[in-house]
Amino acid sequence: MAENKPGGVQSVTRALDILEAIDGAGGELALIDIAAASGLPTPTIHRLVRTLVDRGYLRQLPDRRYALGSRLIPLGSTALTAFGSRSTPELRRLVSELGETANLATLDGDQVVYVGQVPSPHAMRMFTDLGRHVPAHCRATGKALLSQLPDEQIRTILRRTGMPAFTPRTITSPDELLTQLATVRERGWAVDEGELEEGVVCLAVPVPSSIASLAVSISGPAVRVDERVRARAVPLLTKVAADLAAQLDVASA
Repeated sequence: MAENKPGGVQSVTRALDILEAIDGAGGELALIDIAAASGLPTPTIHRLVRTLVDRGYLRQLPDRRYALGSRLIPLGSTALTAFGSRSTPELRRLVSELGETANLATLDGDQVVYVGQVPSPHAMRMFTDLGRHVPAHCRATGKALLSQLPDEQIRTILRRTGMPAFTPRTITSPDELLTQLATVRERGWAVDEGELEEGVVCLAVPVPSSIASLAVSISGPAVRVDERVRARAVPLLTKVAADLAAQLDVASA
């Protein structure tokens, strides 16, 4: 449970403790488990949970467990979009150094959605509409994001979405993807080489933050994103990802 800060409103703090406890448990929790996770008295939890349900921030399931409510979805989307806009200076730094389009992405349900972008100055460049959803299994950003999840959760996502082949290079085997994700976790960065679009290379690094699941990437034509560019890109992406994580941590403090 978070400590109350001077000047804070106790009831607001406690409501947020409940939401964070449920989020930390994967999105669903029984009342007795909410009490254990939050450390709050049961009568207090009853009052707060009832209010959160009435406002749509929680919903009660048939088995009497509580789940995060739909009212949180637009708030989260708006917050991510706003953060995507604030990430522009960091993305511009990548474009200035590497000359390729820089992106910021997150997982929305089972798919990758782009929330920030600065395009390459080249006439031939990659461009993805902000808000566009793409499958996670065939994009470097998707691999970077999936690498932060347990393997069983990844398998569940892949069972729901399938692994359609977009090019001959697309990985269509869950086991093969999980093997690659183990490598991503070990080395700290992901790549897709023509797996969603032929002739396009994308490099991505997860943003090391517990506040939000994000990945930062660059993408460009394979003829330009050669080994020399890749060697420069990985440390730059890692630095930008760390800076973005620090921004998130400061904002949540």
